[in-house]
Amino acid sequence: MTDHPQQQKSQYLTKWGRSLSEDSVLDEYPRPQLVRDQWQNLNGKWRYAIAPKRAPQPQHWDGEILVPFCIESALSGVARTFAPSERLWYQRRFNLNDSNQRTLLHFGAVDYECSVWINGGLAGNHTGGFDAFTIDITEYVDTGSNELVVAVTDPTSSGDQPRGKQHLKPQGIWYTPVTGIWQTVWLEQVPFAQHIEELQLDPSVDCDGVTLAAMLYRPSRDPVLAAHFSISLNGRIVAETVGRADRNVYLPIPDPQLWSPEHPTLYDVTATLLRIDNPLPDDNDQQEPAQLLRQVPLRGKTEAAFYAAAAIGSSERLDQVRGYFGLRRIEVGAHPKTAQPTLLLNGEARFHLGTLDQGWWPDGLHTPPADAAMVYEIEYLKAAGFNTVRKHIKIEPARYYYHCDRLGMMVWQDMPSGFLPAQFVAPNDEDEGLRTNRSSAAYGQELERMIRCLRPHPSILIWVLHNEGWGQFDSRALTERIRLLDSSRLINSNSGWRDMGTGDIIDRHDYQPAPTPPEADSIRARVIGEYGGIGWPMEKHLWDPEMRNWGYQTFNDAAASKAAYQQATEAIIAAFRNDGLSAAIYTQTTDVEGEVNGLITYDREVEKFPRQWLAQIHAPLTRSKS
Repeated sequence: MTDHPQQQKSQYLTKWGRSLSEDSVLDEYPRPQLVRDQWQNLNGKWRYAIAPKRAPQPQHWDGEILVPFCIESALSGVARTFAPSERLWYQRRFNLNDSNQRTLLHFGAVDYECSVWINGGLAGNHTGGFDAFTIDITEYVDTGSNELVVAVTDPTSSGDQPRGKQHLKPQGIWYTPVTGIWQTVWLEQVPFAQHIEELQLDPSVDCDGVTLAAMLYRPSRDPVLAAHFSISLNGRIVAETVGRADRNVYLPIPDPQLWSPEHPTLYDVTATLLRIDNPLPDDNDQQEPAQLLRQVPLRGKTEAAFYAAAAIGSSERLDQVRGYFGLRRIEVGAHPKTAQPTLLLNGEARFHLGTLDQGWWPDGLHTPPADAAMVYEIEYLKAAGFNTVRKHIKIEPARYYYHCDRLGMMVWQDMPSGFLPAQFVAPNDEDEGLRTNRSSAAYGQELERMIRCLRPHPSILIWVLHNEGWGQFDSRALTERIRLLDSSRLINSNSGWRDMGTGDIIDRHDYQPAPTPPEADSIRARVIGEYGGIGWPMEKHLWDPEMRNWGYQTFNDAAASKAAYQQATEAIIAAFRNDGLSAAIYTQTTDVEGEVNGLITYDREVEKFPRQWLAQIHAPLTRSKS
């Protein structure tokens, strides 16, 4: 076993990391868009071992690890390196009071490839470092004590899979890798025969209604399975109806209240799966498909009307989940004063002032040390006059987006990049790189998972496909693929460097002291996707005082740093007023390892740029909607 090269910094903890209780690790319900009351959190102390890839399941364990913190992190209690040639093993036991229900094992995220055994049986596998997944372990569990074993491999930067900023040799803009479980692991027990697997929520384009669907664990033609939907605002029911399971149900919203950064209105949804009396005029839906061809089809408005009129007073309740949605519309349209293409939110021109947000923590790496830690950052940015975060080539836990939804923070969501050195596209290249079918399929699969998982969150307004030339390929085709998956948001196809003329946004990165916007585009909104990078290394708040602590511009005191920030902001204001600039993303929210260009130190102890001072500087951008 090799020592972690940053083992000596294992005590570089945030205040949340210092107060973390091993008995209540990230114990908030991890999936805010599909909430059930009964669940079992499996975070906490597990056993772990590291062995060569080809070695069998270990008989002896190396020690304990605190899940869900990755093995490289300080909060895991291990803080050691992991090689692509190794396999990481986890083991713990859990208890079930009743194994006669369907038992679902949920993982928020595991980086990168994992296999799961329950009581010695291989229950499932997953590949992908950022998306949540579920394994039905019903056939493997017993009443009482059960054994859970997880095995993980991770190529990190030796592979071309989506990985974001992880690197086996962290330095500069590349950071310490994240291997294994890094989001909450949890259990749910649901009715054995049927339950709601997914609650789909699609607000209308005109923001005056919502289409809902209660998707079953196993699709059924049984006409007595129905869902009762109840929509409420501030605790008061504003709309409700009954619809058939696995069908779209449209509900108009009276006096709709729109979501915006100033008024982040969220509507609560309760979906209850019921067994009702058959509301259809005949039993044709229980016939075999060949017989159905001779019947009058009902799927659609006719069927919906029968279910909407159904009585549910004495119906059998099978399952219930809760979620929420927001009504808002994002588009590119003509600026009311300049007529240039600009970003419109709910029909009004809105300047997006944001930060590049890496989502890295000194003690948890990808994993925030507490729910409150995420809230602190969002509230700081809001108070400082920012209305946007560009979530930079990382996907956060679902609760992060929930907090952005409820606090009113607009999000540009990057697709995590992945590439090998030969797949890098330089700024002066005339074309994009190529990918093998294997590599393209892996990237496309994770892109689609990201969009499908995050689509319900109203705070996410823009998908960012490629960052600079980091493995850039197939921009046009992938942009159209995103558009088909989600037409309710805008697409920034290429943030910085090689623009392929596609998407809704033309994006320039400019780290000069006075950044300038990209050339005008007759269709797309002009943005500066990265600027600033003002470095200020603060003693006693450095990840490693011995390494190169750097910024795109580096200063050593508050006065010089503030002057540089004000100069950059004045250039952004001038571009907004004179050149039709629609958005600007400052690098970055916090220092990260050797990068010291954050507004806040990496340990989140010092606001290098106080929020009140920033709010005054930003006022010309954030007080104007047009």
